[in-house]
Amino acid sequence: MMATEILDTLRNFDAYPKTLEDFRIKTFGGAAVTIISGMIMAALFLSELRDYLNPSVTEELFVDTSRGSKLKINFDIITPHISCDYLAIDAMDTSGEQHLQIDHNVFKRKLDLDLKPIEVPKKEDVGGVATTVTEQAVDTTPSTTEACGSCYGAETAQIKCCNTCEAVKEAYRRKKWAISDLSNIKQCSDDSSSEKMSKAFKEACQIYGTMEVNRVGGSFHIAPGQSFSINHVHVHDVQPFSSSSFNTSHHIRHLSFGRNIAGVTDPMDGTESIASEGATMFQYYIKIVPTTYVRRDGAILQTNQFSVTMHQKAVSILTGESGMPGIFFSYELAPVMVKISEKEKSLGHLATNVCAIIGGVFTVASLIDAFIYRSVKAIQKKIELGKVN
Repeated sequence: MMATEILDTLRNFDAYPKTLEDFRIKTFGGAAVTIISGMIMAALFLSELRDYLNPSVTEELFVDTSRGSKLKINFDIITPHISCDYLAIDAMDTSGEQHLQIDHNVFKRKLDLDLKPIEVPKKEDVGGVATTVTEQAVDTTPSTTEACGSCYGAETAQIKCCNTCEAVKEAYRRKKWAISDLSNIKQCSDDSSSEKMSKAFKEACQIYGTMEVNRVGGSFHIAPGQSFSINHVHVHDVQPFSSSSFNTSHHIRHLSFGRNIAGVTDPMDGTESIASEGATMFQYYIKIVPTTYVRRDGAILQTNQFSVTMHQKAVSILTGESGMPGIFFSYELAPVMVKISEKEKSLGHLATNVCAIIGGVFTVASLIDAFIYRSVKAIQKKIELGKVN
């Protein structure tokens, strides 16, 4: 008796009272609403499940207090109108350190004018490591057994004899003269410069690789001609051509600073710049923001994001614009750091949203079904009253 009373009391707490089967009416409209609402529930559930499987990403901004000694620069650039033999890559920073004609971890691939590889890419390794620039004098003093070669009018008190092609070039550089034709220089008759000169504009070049520079503001550039420093002034010798002969149009396939991370886009990838006239100087001003990426498994990755603005100008004595043709990148590090964190969403969050989806769709579907049912009944009643009258 006591058990029956307890069961009767519990039965009064039933929030879902059931009606008898005899009083239930099933309609085609209710079936249509049920099917549609079921499809909606399934679509919303899949969307919620997809969102749950993808981690949430949060970003924080704070002052950069990290101390990094080096900045890694990754690049892949194609110059479709200049041969690799006439291109040099140089880097310098605000601390005053300069690296000329860098070849460590830098590769050059010769391409034809259709941008197809001419040969298997190989590293042009001379010393293995980019050396700090110092002004080195060319040894032009003849030995006791060697005749004194002519400098073709460029002799000075320091340079009296030129026994090699490079010595003649150096003498002309110091005089700031241009060599019109290397074939007229006896010392250059057996030099490979004439062959390189003939292919200067008949080949394209792909320069790619990585550089490690000091973690301070600085710049690097790819420009035609041999680079050197005179009285701490950085210059490029493009002899026997003039600066206006070089078309510095280029295609930046990739440029990034630091580690490449999936999901972090590099804004300069795929950039193509066309020079409308000769001796064009392309300048890219880059603002680098150090970034820490924390994956959901706890791994911490250090990289950099950046923004860029581009400017180009034709450098010519006639226009009064100073500079030299080439592709120049100036970068500066921001004093703030961005922290991107991946976090997994809780299972409780998924369950709550799924319940909200099912309950919400079921309630709205019930209201729509009731509205349809009552509307049909009202219309049928009016029809019946019309027939009676």
